[in-house]
Amino acid sequence: MKTTLAIVLFALAAPALAQAPVGNAEAAKSKISMCVGCHGIPQYKTAYPHVYHVPKITGQQPVYIVNALQAYKSGARSHPSMRGIAGSLSEQDMADLAAYYSSEHK
Repeated sequence: MKTTLAIVLFALAAPALAQAPVGNAEAAKSKISMCVGCHGIPQYKTAYPHVYHVPKITGQQPVYIVNALQAYKSGARSHPSMRGIAGSLSEQDMADLAAYYSSEHK
């Protein structure tokens, strides 16, 4: 019974795992212009929708960056600018940006 359940769960999870794109840091270089305007400025604070410190994304784990972008795209996170930016990104774009910011800027 446990073996059957494990096989079924693996069969359901395998396609999702296989579909996760591999990030390409080099490809991200043509995609970072939408990020550096805020995240590339040390100690930057924004005034929309309220004043807050913009988080540093360089050196973050790739899974964190992808999860954050997916949450903005789905509406689970609600910052208007980030939702708009993330909404324009494909899964490959997200993986590429995550690869770039996790490796190039440590």
